[in-house]
Amino acid sequence: MAFRLNTSPLNRKLLRDLWHIRGQAIAIALVIGCGIGMYVMSKATLESLQQARSDYYHREHLAEIIAPVVRAPRSLVDSLQQITGVAVVQSRIRRSALVDVPGFSAPITSQLISLPSDSSIAISDLILKSGRQPDPAHPQEVLILEAFAIAHGLEPGAQLYATLNGSRRPLKIAGTVLSPEHIYTIPPGDIVPDNKRYGVIWMQRPLLADTFNFRGAANEFVATLSHNAIEADVIAAFDRVLEPYGAIGAYGRDRQISDQFLSNEIVQLETMSWFLPPIFLLVSGFLLHIVLSRLIATERENIGLLKAFGYTDRAVAQHYLSLVTIIAVLGAIIGLVLGISLSRGMNSLYLEYFHFPALPFILPPAVPLTAFVVSLLVAILATFGAVRASARLQPAVAMVPPAPPDYSGQLRGLEQWGARLSPPARMILRHILRWPGRALMTTVGIALSMALLIASSFSMDAIRHMVDVSFNLVDRQDVRISFVEKRPASALYDVQRLPGVLLAEGFSAIPVTLRNGHIHRNEVVLGMDTQPQLGRVIDQNYHPVEIPTEGLLLTRSLAERLRIGRGDFLEMQLREGRRGLYSVHVAGIVESYIGTGAYMNRTALDRLTRDTHQLSGANLSIDASQLDALYATLKATPVIAGIALLNEAQHAFDATMQETMGTMVFFNTLFAALIVIGVVYNSARVALSERGRELASLRVLGLTQREVSFILLGELWLLTILSLPLGALLGWTLSWALTKSLDTELFRIPLIIENRTYAYGALIVCLATLGSGRLIRRRIRQLDLIAVLKTRE
Repeated sequence: MAFRLNTSPLNRKLLRDLWHIRGQAIAIALVIGCGIGMYVMSKATLESLQQARSDYYHREHLAEIIAPVVRAPRSLVDSLQQITGVAVVQSRIRRSALVDVPGFSAPITSQLISLPSDSSIAISDLILKSGRQPDPAHPQEVLILEAFAIAHGLEPGAQLYATLNGSRRPLKIAGTVLSPEHIYTIPPGDIVPDNKRYGVIWMQRPLLADTFNFRGAANEFVATLSHNAIEADVIAAFDRVLEPYGAIGAYGRDRQISDQFLSNEIVQLETMSWFLPPIFLLVSGFLLHIVLSRLIATERENIGLLKAFGYTDRAVAQHYLSLVTIIAVLGAIIGLVLGISLSRGMNSLYLEYFHFPALPFILPPAVPLTAFVVSLLVAILATFGAVRASARLQPAVAMVPPAPPDYSGQLRGLEQWGARLSPPARMILRHILRWPGRALMTTVGIALSMALLIASSFSMDAIRHMVDVSFNLVDRQDVRISFVEKRPASALYDVQRLPGVLLAEGFSAIPVTLRNGHIHRNEVVLGMDTQPQLGRVIDQNYHPVEIPTEGLLLTRSLAERLRIGRGDFLEMQLREGRRGLYSVHVAGIVESYIGTGAYMNRTALDRLTRDTHQLSGANLSIDASQLDALYATLKATPVIAGIALLNEAQHAFDATMQETMGTMVFFNTLFAALIVIGVVYNSARVALSERGRELASLRVLGLTQREVSFILLGELWLLTILSLPLGALLGWTLSWALTKSLDTELFRIPLIIENRTYAYGALIVCLATLGSGRLIRRRIRQLDLIAVLKTRE
């Protein structure tokens, strides 16, 4: 049986109606498509990241418990293996060291990790990307992280040098690897990757043990858990067993730095999936309501004729529902294609920062289904009132033309002020007052687009502010060095004599557990001078805070997580030096946008630990002209384990944010501009359809095309101008909501919106309105005056 297209009169009318409003239909479909596209992109990318993480962690058996110690016998593996809930335990050696790559002047901080002696015990397995496994007969052979190798152009067989316990040792690269522990690889204390200045090296255990005096010992234990294990109980058991060996506190996978950054990105994608798409769908629903209401109003007589010829109320309602359904489905298709394309692009971008073996595109079947269902629901709910009115319209009533709009009294109370306006301006004002609801919805629609622009662009303002505060007010040092072992205070004099050092400030870092009732946190307390000049802390007004002689200073995010305030007491359990439990009062709350932190006067901290004047590292202000000499000296200094170059970190942060955030701002700007065009263009088309006879009459009476255009477009410009302050207010509100939803342990985003961001939002709105106005002016020029005057529409 041959296929035949249903060519019933209503279907032919449906096609004619769609063709008649094709411009408006496409504009609405694009707005729907933007919302659906953002939803599909965030959900698909979120699923891809979550699935890639889950598969990678499971396949390579990423450690679920990490327990650092000072030094413990490897034989403790058997005791830890007996803990309820533990599946597999492994010991290893982890040390920090400086690495020198030929041809690269700056010193490189690296993590040295021992390769397992027993390859049958699989915890945090490595994936070999190039080369081979190290040969036990050649202990100097190592594996390095692939990203580090790519950054320096290193290949298997190449050589680098490491300062190991005071001696410079050549290391030969046997292969490059990926590691589930280092999906996101950042130097200690930084927040963005720097593969040139930070690397991870896996060495054969015998060489590492001999070099650092760890024969038969380890300084870290890792474990995986059985299916029904309770992580908190296992961590507590690990701490009890390892307490005599200098345990600084076991922690779970969620505290592992790479997983923290990956989880933070997942939280942002989840927020995006529910936060922004409703704005687009809300605007599209408003546009559908306006367009369909106007279409039904102009087809009153046609509806009456249809019912007079026997078409039921249900048939008429289904006809108009079919029209909005087609627009909604078209928008959903556009959104699905757009979302898939954007998600694939995001996956490629993520692979530059998150080092997965692969990041395949995954689109859960529920996502497109949800997209289509939501699009249809929004379309049906937005037009339900207009469709019901068409179904209830009686033939006798429908055949009578509607009464013309009554503009009398629209300027009542404003006669004196209104009398000063020109006739076209009075017509604009009267029309707005005659349809206040429509004017309000148009204003709100344009304001929402400006709010979206501000909410997406404010992140750049916030990041610039975070960078300025972090690198210019808090961490003002040029270089931060950390020692292999604690050094006496006299070591600071040696540091000050290094080439190019203008100022040096020492600090101590002590691992502790902070407790407030049942809430506890493993943190590192920084012991600082009373009035530090380089590494400082600030209050909420960005003023430097003096480190009190007694008590702790907590960052606001840490205080909130501990549910404690200024003047309260908490318990501080030292994990180093003279271990014990002390009651310490909170002397103040300070601001920090990155991570959490606790600070204490170094003298007071020394009294608690009984490690008088012991330094963990130093902050340096340096003469930039002597950088090369300083680098050469630091490479040859055996007591230095790590170096952080703050200027380089700032540049890396800026570059990363410009690439990632800049891309998102570009797309959000494009989407917001489409909302403005959709709202303004549809409003103008509806107004032109309603007032076509009126405008044609004015042309016949002698008004110029410019004056007629002013009547129509002047109303839109007035509503656009009125929307700007509302858009600024809604933008501030959306930005505030985003800062709250994205407040994580890693980042505390400040609500900082610069004036230029408001100006940028207003400019895009005005340009979009100008573009829409030019399209409408073309329609005005094409008006057939005689045909318009001959017909009702």
